[in-house]
Amino acid sequence: MTLRIGLPKGSLQQRTFQLFERAGYRISVSSRSYYPSLDDPELEAVLMRPQEIPRYVDAGAIDAGLTGLDWIMETGANVVEVCDLVYSKATARSARWVLAVAEGAAIKSPQDLQGKRIATELVNVTRSYLARFGVTAEVEFSWGATEVKVPDLADAIVEITETGSSLEANQLRILDTVLETNTKLIAGHGAWADPWKRKKIETLAMLLQGALLGEQKVGLKMNVSRKNLDRVLGLLPALRQPTVSPLTNPEWVAIETVLDERAARDLIPELSRAGAEGIVEYPLNKVIP
Repeated sequence: MTLRIGLPKGSLQQRTFQLFERAGYRISVSSRSYYPSLDDPELEAVLMRPQEIPRYVDAGAIDAGLTGLDWIMETGANVVEVCDLVYSKATARSARWVLAVAEGAAIKSPQDLQGKRIATELVNVTRSYLARFGVTAEVEFSWGATEVKVPDLADAIVEITETGSSLEANQLRILDTVLETNTKLIAGHGAWADPWKRKKIETLAMLLQGALLGEQKVGLKMNVSRKNLDRVLGLLPALRQPTVSPLTNPEWVAIETVLDERAARDLIPELSRAGAEGIVEYPLNKVIP
């Protein structure tokens, strides 16, 4: 038996492949192939646009897939949202679909868009957003290069952004956030009802989430004399509690812990000053809470 999974082609493809590799899967694909090869014979992958993955999962053509909350909402697909995988093409953050206008435009709020033209790839979500404000506007599908359509071809756009730098470079001003989105692992209801497929999907979810968490964490090892143990332990954060192991010298112990990578830079000098010796920082592939 195999689980057929859709992987996003395009901007998220490389980042998704890296995540699978950190999770322990060897994955490769030739430049002209839409069928990546994984070293798990129980997984069959197909590359497709993330916009299409919810529809195919909903229809049962594939069992599961990685796509964005935005495309689940845009397509109205009836799928099981198994877990959040918060990563994007450039950062480890969620992305935003924002309403933007030209910097000098008189439009100051969504209500000012009454009767205007808006270009976006996220047509249905944008229409629902405007309806919340009682606004009727012409929302047209944009095939790309959406930022350059304001102000000559459209009065406003709804576009996805991670940092806002592209919008700023095109002299656009953000009015509001329409939707915050992130990657999700989704499953079809048929696959989710199948015990074997559900277990396989849940295992995949655990490993991918662990890989994402592992990107943010590092491990620390150190030796500490018992007289300095309380001082060192007082400095250490941990998922539960640091591991303390005796050494052959009864006056010393070894400590091992996991912490945020960003915290390690400032913490290591403090640990050294508190009496820790032989401090080793090492990367983690996966962290399973």
